[in-house]
Amino acid sequence: MLIKVFGSAVFGVEATTIVVEVNIDKGIGYHLVGLPDNAIKESNYRIAAALQNNGYKIPGKKITINMAPADLRKEGSSYDLTLALGILAASSQIKSENIGKYLIMGELSLDGSVQPIKGALPIAIKAKEEGYKGFILPLQNAKEAAIVSDLKVYGVENIKQVIDFFDKGTPLEQTIIDTRAEFYKSLDFPEFDFSDVKGQESIKRCMEIAAAGGHNIILIGPPGAGKTMLAKRLPSILPPMTLHEALETTKIHSVVGKVKNMGLMSQRPFRSPHHTISDVALVGGGAYPQPGEISLSHNGVLFLDELPEFKRGVLEVMRQPLEDREVTISRARFTVTYPSSFMLVASMNPSPGGYFNDPDAPVTSSPAEMQRYLSKISGPLLDRIDIHIEVTPVPFDKLSEERKGESSVKIRKRVTAAREIQTQRFNKLENVHYNAQMNTKQIRAYCKLDDASKTLLKNAMERLNLSARAYDRILKVARTIADLENSQEVIGNHISEAIQYRSLDREGWLG
Repeated sequence: MLIKVFGSAVFGVEATTIVVEVNIDKGIGYHLVGLPDNAIKESNYRIAAALQNNGYKIPGKKITINMAPADLRKEGSSYDLTLALGILAASSQIKSENIGKYLIMGELSLDGSVQPIKGALPIAIKAKEEGYKGFILPLQNAKEAAIVSDLKVYGVENIKQVIDFFDKGTPLEQTIIDTRAEFYKSLDFPEFDFSDVKGQESIKRCMEIAAAGGHNIILIGPPGAGKTMLAKRLPSILPPMTLHEALETTKIHSVVGKVKNMGLMSQRPFRSPHHTISDVALVGGGAYPQPGEISLSHNGVLFLDELPEFKRGVLEVMRQPLEDREVTISRARFTVTYPSSFMLVASMNPSPGGYFNDPDAPVTSSPAEMQRYLSKISGPLLDRIDIHIEVTPVPFDKLSEERKGESSVKIRKRVTAAREIQTQRFNKLENVHYNAQMNTKQIRAYCKLDDASKTLLKNAMERLNLSARAYDRILKVARTIADLENSQEVIGNHISEAIQYRSLDREGWLG
């Protein structure tokens, strides 16, 4: 008897339906075909034990299982439940008339309990598109899949529940989530707040500008100046995610199995990889491509602490994703694209010893050491960072102040107002939502300068020897400063403030 059961495979952030064909015939043997990996090949041991422990068995006949399309590589242990039900239906141990109406995924334990899978959200989206009656999957992933409206999602804990559902008609409990209500309920107060930061008013202003325009920022200062503390608080002043952004972000985290029992992600991601990270782990890839840290920080913040400590090759692979806001991983057989629209926040010490031009410094570095340390960061990468700001240590009288600083909620209101101006400005453009995403043509259209501002910028360009890309960055930042002040025009004040935020272009830094 031939039975078809339906599962799904995830490539990139999209799912592809897999048809599991089970045929049982005279003879003996177990043949699994259709490019399965080792985890799938081993499934027959898990399935045999799970069925045995629940009062069923693998028939002693010739079992042939084909996973179609047969030329597509399948990976992981999430097909166990699909294969087990196919075998039971093909051997007439359970009724089979409804089994093809559902998408079924799950990993089996030897006692028959169902373990969580990766990529439940993209699979649920595909199941809805293809018109399946429902999606049966592990209970731990049910909330995540239930984000998709108009799809019946059934979370199960044991294979026995699924067998009884198909064989005896015992109903399964449907997981229902009001996506919008869940999403807006969880936009709560941030864990890290800017009110905790003493002093550092100019840096807070810088962070506000960066958040308002989605600009990349680098903080340069000695150890203990508060660079990491400031970076951790940046997500708290970013505008709340839209429902569309939340879905996009959840989808990427779902692919790597980081959404269990969470449902929709409503907080912007903050990723802080260690400086020993490999280029594949940062950008994504591998034999079976997986999203890297830059995609996991999509719609959020990627924080690279001690930027010069990262391997130069690792930093260089970020250049293209920073410009294109997506990363494409090519293999001989297929190509996957992951979104990677993130805000880069980097921090670094000004020298290997941590102190620079400080007469009281405990350790000083020679010019050659300084040059070697700073040369780890290439000019093209720095050009892609809009704002460079020096962070100085906070004096004792500021640290010991009782007065609290301005809260993240207040700053977020100003940032959100500036973002709304940008949304209105770019509403007819498909891939531009805030100032940092503007290309050269849009900069010329929306950042028109008067003669005095042009002269000011020309003098700065010549004196600081800035590149054409740095010129564009200054205009983008100036446009954001103007938006924060609700100004239609970009004027001299905005330009001069934006020029201040190019520390690393000045003589004495990377000279």
